[in-house]
Amino acid sequence: MPAAPALADADLVRLAASDASDLYRLRPEDVVLPPQRMIETVRSIGPGIVLAGSIVGSGELIATTTLGAQVGYTALWLIVLSCLVKPVVQAEMGRYTIATGETGLEAFDRVPGPRLGASWLVWSFAAMVLMTMVQVGGIFGGVAQVMAILVPSVPVAAWIVAFVALTLALLLGGAYERMERLAMVKVALFTMITVLAAVVLSRMSAYFSWTDVARGLVPQVPLRGLATAVAVFGITGVGASELFMYPYWCVEKGYARFTGPREDTTAWRARAAGWIRVMHVDIVCSLVVYTLATVAFYLLGAGVLHGMGVVPSARDMIPVLSNIYTQTLGPWALWVFYAGALVTLYGTIVANAAGQSRLLADMMRVLGRFPRHDYARRLAWRRFFVVVLTVVPAALYLLLASPVRMVVAGGIAQSVMLPVFAGAVLYLRHRALPAEVAPPSWVTAALWLASALMLSFVLASALLSLHS
Repeated sequence: MPAAPALADADLVRLAASDASDLYRLRPEDVVLPPQRMIETVRSIGPGIVLAGSIVGSGELIATTTLGAQVGYTALWLIVLSCLVKPVVQAEMGRYTIATGETGLEAFDRVPGPRLGASWLVWSFAAMVLMTMVQVGGIFGGVAQVMAILVPSVPVAAWIVAFVALTLALLLGGAYERMERLAMVKVALFTMITVLAAVVLSRMSAYFSWTDVARGLVPQVPLRGLATAVAVFGITGVGASELFMYPYWCVEKGYARFTGPREDTTAWRARAAGWIRVMHVDIVCSLVVYTLATVAFYLLGAGVLHGMGVVPSARDMIPVLSNIYTQTLGPWALWVFYAGALVTLYGTIVANAAGQSRLLADMMRVLGRFPRHDYARRLAWRRFFVVVLTVVPAALYLLLASPVRMVVAGGIAQSVMLPVFAGAVLYLRHRALPAEVAPPSWVTAALWLASALMLSFVLASALLSLHS
C-alpha cells in the first residue's frame, strides 16, 4: 500500500490559516492512504502538537505554578491525573470525527435533551467560551505585565491595546502561519529550559525532596488551594477547550477527508483504521510534551515558590513567577523567563482565538445560519468571532485587572465541562459510532473510567467547597 504524503504540523498551520478551500467537505478525490511505517506516521501528526504548543500557556505558567506555591507538593497527583486521564476521551472523540466526518459541535448536537435551535450541549459549550474569555483576559494581563516591566514608560493599558491590534492583524491579515511556526519553536525552547530548571531543582535540598514528591502522589484534595486545584484540573494537559478544538484540527489536518465518505467496503475500513492509528500517535506525542512541561512547572512552583512563601497575585504575578528560573538557574535567567513567558502567554491568546473562532462559526452553522458547505459564510463568521474573542477578553482585563483570579475562573468553568464532554463522547461511542471502527472493549472500559474520574473529582470538589 503506498504511503501518504508527508504531512507535518506546519501543513496544519498552513491549512488553518488558508481561506482558499472548504476543508470540511468529504470528497472521494481527497482520499489518501494512511502511512504504514512509523517514520511516515510521525510526519503525518500535527493536531496534538499544535494543541501542545497552545496548552503550555496560562494553565502551566500561571495556574499550575500558583497551585504549587499554595499547597506545595501535595497536589502532584492531580497534575499527573489531569495529564493522563483526558487523552482517553480526546482519542475517542477523534475516532468519531475521522469515521463520520462530522465536526465536534455537529456530533454533540446529536445528544438528546433540551433544545433551543441546537442541543443543550452546544449551548453549554458557548457558556464555557464566555468564561474562558475571562481566562484569556488574564493572559492578556500577564503579557502586558511582562512588557510593562521591560518598557516601564508604557503603561499596562497601552500594551493591552497594542496586543489587541497585533492579534487582529495576525489572524485577519494572513500572517498567522509565520507567527504560529515561530511561537511553537520558542514555546518548545521555553519548555526545555523549564524542564532543565526542574532537574536543577531536584538537586536543591532546601526546596526539594523525593519524600515530598512521593507524598504528593497520594490523592488528597487540598482545601487551601481548592479553587486553584479545580481550575488546574480543567486547563492543564488537554483542557476542556482543547478537547472541543481537537476534532476541528483533525478535520483541518485532513484525517477525516483522507479517510473519505463512509462506505461499506474493506478499503474504507482500512483507511479509517489507519488514520485513527495516526491520530493515536499524534495524541501520545503531544501527551509526552505537555506532561513534561506541566509537571516541571508544578514542581518549580511547589519547590521554589512554596519554599519561599510567595504566591503570585494581581500586580506582582510575573515578578513572583520569575523566581522559578532565577532561584534555580541563576539571575541571568530572568531575561530568558521574560522572553519565554511573553511568547508562551501570547501564543495562547492567538491559538485560542484561532481555534475557538472556528468552533463558534460552526455553532452558527449548527444553528442554521448557513449551509454546511458554504465556506464563504463560515469564514465570515470565523473572522467576526476572531474580533470578539480578542477584544472582549482584553476589555475584561482592563475592568478586572486580576490575571491569576481570571485564569482560575476560566479554569473552573473548563473543569465543570470535562465530565459533560466525557458523557457526550460516551453517548456517541455507544449510539452513533459506526460499528466497524468501534474500539476494543478495554478502550471502552478506559473511556468509562476516565469519565467517572472526571465526574468524581468535580463532585468531590463541589462538596468540599460547600463544607469548607
